[in-house]
Amino acid sequence: MAKAFLIFSAISLAVVIGLGIFFPWVNWLLILVVPVVIMGLLDMMQKKHAIMRNYPIVGRMRFWMEALRPKIYQYFVESDIDGSPINRVDRSTIYQRAKRELDSQPFGTQFNVYAEGYEWMAHSIQPQNFDKMDKDPRVVFGGKDCKQPYSASILNVSAMSYGSLSSNAVQALNGGAKIGNFAHNTGEGGISDNHLKQGGDIIWQIGTGYFGCRDEEGNFSNELFAEKAILPQVKMIELKISQGAKPGHGGILPAAKNTPEIAAIRHVKPYTTVFSPPYHTAFNSPKEMMQFIKQLRELSGGKPVGFKLCIGQPHEFYAICKAMIATDIYPDFITVDGGEGGTGAAPPEFSNSVGMPLMDGLAFVQNALVGFNIRQHVKIIASGKVLTGFHILRAMALGADTCNSARAMMMALGCIQALICNTNKCPTGVATQDKWLSAGLVVDDKKHRVANYHQDTVESALELAGAAGLKHPHDVTRQHLYRRVFMNEVKSFEDIYPSQTPGSLVNSPGVQSISIDNW
Repeated sequence: MAKAFLIFSAISLAVVIGLGIFFPWVNWLLILVVPVVIMGLLDMMQKKHAIMRNYPIVGRMRFWMEALRPKIYQYFVESDIDGSPINRVDRSTIYQRAKRELDSQPFGTQFNVYAEGYEWMAHSIQPQNFDKMDKDPRVVFGGKDCKQPYSASILNVSAMSYGSLSSNAVQALNGGAKIGNFAHNTGEGGISDNHLKQGGDIIWQIGTGYFGCRDEEGNFSNELFAEKAILPQVKMIELKISQGAKPGHGGILPAAKNTPEIAAIRHVKPYTTVFSPPYHTAFNSPKEMMQFIKQLRELSGGKPVGFKLCIGQPHEFYAICKAMIATDIYPDFITVDGGEGGTGAAPPEFSNSVGMPLMDGLAFVQNALVGFNIRQHVKIIASGKVLTGFHILRAMALGADTCNSARAMMMALGCIQALICNTNKCPTGVATQDKWLSAGLVVDDKKHRVANYHQDTVESALELAGAAGLKHPHDVTRQHLYRRVFMNEVKSFEDIYPSQTPGSLVNSPGVQSISIDNW
């Protein structure tokens, strides 16, 4: 093919130049021919891509098609129900609620209700009157040692750092939280001015890198933590043990996103790729972890302190439960993240093949806390692909008190699921530090869309609860939800995720041998 290109190029140039002698206007064709010839010669000379060396010009088309493939697939090929990671039906619901457009659908469901995995909720012949239900259900976070309890919405903004998100995106999320009276998790990147400008409630997440509360060696700093933890906007503290996108890996901030401003917030060097350690250095065992949680609570003036994790090896979580009992120190909440991942950039093996998925992890944590007779001390937050009111109730049926959402909140901002969050080229200005791109996201407009989405989704959860005959969404149980496990076989969530008998794990022989003095 390369030889044919050379012959074709030589003939084309000769023909154009020859005809140009008799017909001068033909020389204008050189404007087209010469660049193509030069491009082909460059293809033959480069050494990185064999297909371009062997098939000059034509070989480039493969790379063009590869670049266009995701867009073509999303807009012209995929159906409304098979888009990934979030299908178009759910995306449209988010957009419509954010914009306050018509969010009803005609002609019945597009889902195959007889397909394995289809889920639904059982309604009641005696539903509740939605107009008489509490439109803003709250959950109080704060155990026996908490001095500043926090009343939270049942749906809040999940952890997304300033750095991975643009300044305008962070401000819009926090502004939406202020309007809708819900909370905004900072992510492990620390508290920035963008988290404070709009006045929304903040959950400050502390990751393994201790960004915003670390010394020059990267160790946890009591002084820097206390300085920020006492801010009135900080309502809760979340210690991140692991996250669903890359459990056991640690966070990644690409160098292109690590601007001087972000570096100053995190106390790192600018324009360097920042890797969070995969584990904490402030504690080395379940017992020390509980003591660290107590330390954070005291330094923050008694605010609710909890931890976030994606469930991995069950015995390690059992060890944490045993440490709670042994030390009489209980986190005020546990955030359960799903192994299906979220907004964080991660190696594909970690996103695709590591960590327990949300529903399995949520049911496990609920059962473990019940089995150790400590559920009354700890609230549970579900974090992982919570998009609709049904997802909220499904999480509550498995044990959640509240839910966090990241990707849905991004879509309320305008995210189009371009799947280039890790490239700093987000076309909607959400996940980028490019000033030109982020300027396209108008805070005063988008914060209202975030608040709209939140309000309508919470109300949809209440309507579903009312349809099931329940006065409050927390009354939902595993008996209210069903899943088709085979074409002609249906099981309730209670059958799939059997509830734990209270106290059944306390004296279990297998649990007794688990150490709390090391991992």
